[in-house]
Amino acid sequence: MGVILMQQTLIRLPEVQRRTGYSKAWIYRLISQHRFPVPVKIGTCAITFIESEVDAWINQRIIESRGEVA
Repeated sequence: MGVILMQQTLIRLPEVQRRTGYSKAWIYRLISQHRFPVPVKIGTCAITFIESEVDAWINQRIIESRGEVA
C-alpha cells in the first residue's frame, strides 16, 4: 500500500537558517533531540526541509513565547 502525499514545498538549510535565525549546528542539535522537523534526504549529500513543517514549528515557538497554549 503506497503513501499519498500532498504537494509540498521543500526548502534548503540556508533558508531554514534565515527563517529561524539559528546556526546549522544548532538546527542539527534540535533535530537530534527531536525538537525540530526532520529533514528529507534528496541525494547522497543533500537534504531539504518541508516548508510547512518549518513554518508550523516557527508558529508554535511564537505561541509558546506569548504564553498561549496550542
